Amino acid sequence: MVQKEGIPSAFAVLRVAYQGNDYVRAQCHPLTHVIGRTAAGMFSSVGEAYLNGDSFCWSGYYHGVMEGIIDVIGYSNITSSMDSICQDVAVRGRYNFDHYNCVHGLGHGVMVLTQNELFDSLKICDNLQDSWERSSCWSGAFMENIIVDNKNHVTKYLNPADPLYPCNAVGEQYKGTCYLMQTSYMLKVTNEDFAKVFALCGAVEANFQSVCYQSLGRDASGHSVSDGTRTKAVCVLGKDFMQQSNCVIGAVKDFISYHHSDVEAKALCSSFEDVQLQAVCFSTAESYVKIL
Repeated sequence: MVQKEGIPSAFAVLRVAYQGNDYVRAQCHPLTHVIGRTAAGMFSSVGEAYLNGDSFCWSGYYHGVMEGIIDVIGYSNITSSMDSICQDVAVRGRYNFDHYNCVHGLGHGVMVLTQNELFDSLKICDNLQDSWERSSCWSGAFMENIIVDNKNHVTKYLNPADPLYPCNAVGEQYKGTCYLMQTSYMLKVTNEDFAKVFALCGAVEANFQSVCYQSLGRDASGHSVSDGTRTKAVCVLGKDFMQQSNCVIGAVKDFISYHHSDVEAKALCSSFEDVQLQAVCFSTAESYVKIL
């Protein structure tokens, strides 16, 4: 459909299917990767492909574009090319949302090249000279590791008997980025029990508990399709201010990422009775929306 009818038509069909099909909702982000991978061959640069994109389902299109472009570059050339791939996107707005999606997408694409060898992919991301770009690339690799449906994508770097793996096995520099993604898998192995995952986050290394709670907030938003009432109900399951506030931080960022607007995020913030949680929520929304 992308090739014959165009990118907007493909997204229009996906949006309709999303409303009534549980599998499409669960796999929406990977499906938008497919649209992006196909679109990558239609444009002469990353920047041009991004200008013709759609952010539906957490910007999967942009990640898919990177997978397609990296596939053309190939494994033998990827290491020497890392710093140049996102250059035209960065020139338009360094550290903004498009720049993040480009470098984050690099992580997804590198995982495709290495056939989901997570540790090898992280080392390839390390070739990026900018520290922000490196961590953004790591996040794409860790996210790709979690996108598993056991049909089109499998991984050996997840363990249901140890829901914190691989975050508890990677180098110290990667741990924060890993835990910021890992609760999606932790929820899967606990049958979507958010209270249990709050407890699991409390068991991780002390330095990384806050990002684990933020990851859970992102999932609270994601599981409810950024519904304010349901997201709030998850975050207040936290047993103290640290747990609740970091959950709110993760949730409000995901609201803005999903809607590409802070309107819904501010409505979420207003719903909290606790003035401290409100303040954290509003300040996060104010700073995060600036990168769009």
